[in-house]
Amino acid sequence: MQVWVDADACPAEIKELLFRAAKRTQIKVTLVANQPMRTPRSEYVDSLLVPAGLNVADQRIVELTEEGDLVVTADIPLAAQVVEKGGQALNPRGALYTAENIGQRLAVRDLMDDLRGEGQITGGPANFNAKDRQAFANQLDRWLTAAKK
Repeated sequence: MQVWVDADACPAEIKELLFRAAKRTQIKVTLVANQPMRTPRSEYVDSLLVPAGLNVADQRIVELTEEGDLVVTADIPLAAQVVEKGGQALNPRGALYTAENIGQRLAVRDLMDDLRGEGQITGGPANFNAKDRQAFANQLDRWLTAAKK
């Protein structure tokens, strides 16, 4: 099992947390991005550079993900593909995407996208904060504990 990170939009705090977890647990973490990413020197941390383009990193993550892997992403359609393959997806804010909730999350995402397109909703999500970081860390610890069993 390993962790794949949709790294282009992943907060630096989350990447640092993942790097420490990789070292501590000896589980491989791979950042996938269309621009070079800084990673610490570690046999457990890697980066994969993909060509620029719409959803290129997402598609590469889906191709590489195996059952039981964890994908860190805020992209709900990517999370749905990962869950369909038997993986789990974790939002950097700590929301775990599962087979039980991904359909609802996709529906809400599509509704919000429509409302934004009609101009009824403006603005984006709230700024990333310490509460989000803690929620992510808690979910990551749960996944790491289960992965080690």
